[in-house]
Amino acid sequence: MPQETAVIVGAGKGLSAALARRLAKEGFRIALVARDVEKLAPLVAETGARAIAADAQNPQAVEALFAEVDKAFGPPDLVVFNAAMRYRGPIEVLDPSDVMDAYAVGAFGGFLTAQAAARRMLGRGSGSIFFTGATASVKSMPHSVPFAMAKFALRALAQGLARELGPRGIHVAHFIIDGGIASSWATQGEAGPADKWLDPAAIAESYLAIHRQHRSAWTSEMELRPWVETF
Repeated sequence: MPQETAVIVGAGKGLSAALARRLAKEGFRIALVARDVEKLAPLVAETGARAIAADAQNPQAVEALFAEVDKAFGPPDLVVFNAAMRYRGPIEVLDPSDVMDAYAVGAFGGFLTAQAAARRMLGRGSGSIFFTGATASVKSMPHSVPFAMAKFALRALAQGLARELGPRGIHVAHFIIDGGIASSWATQGEAGPADKWLDPAAIAESYLAIHRQHRSAWTSEMELRPWVETF
């Protein structure tokens, strides 16, 4: 199998890092995209990834980052959109400009990323575009309206693109991460089993499995939830 290229937009030290590690083991060439790439230095050293600084809500920046990927690796095989901005607060005190910024990063950024990826994948007639959702993709909670607005919109984007691009050879999938992801702060001093939190490495395995699916039985949406949940 030819060496594949993956682009992870909104890279950090949680799920994105686990996904980068898993893809590196699989032999992928990896581009990690974030506003602040200095934080990615240890992950870059570990995985051999290429770090690219870009703001996902800026059309010119998104096009520039994909142009850099084109030059370094060629058209991507897998693009994962993980970017989000968690802006919280009661409705009466939310700053409209901050709400718009959260929406622009989490939803418009997803559109820009998908558009740039699709333009490159369509010429080849193959590739995967994945969107990372959350509980907020299907259920909005108090004081979390800006985050839910973006996640609802991202899910709509994924559903529409799955129908539009699937018949043209592009696998589009949305992942509902319905629970907290394990991290140092999430597990420290917590009662109960450690695996009551979603294991980022296990989530990464699911992403890779969906990317590897035969197109006769593609998954367009997957919900991942820890085993302790009762609903």
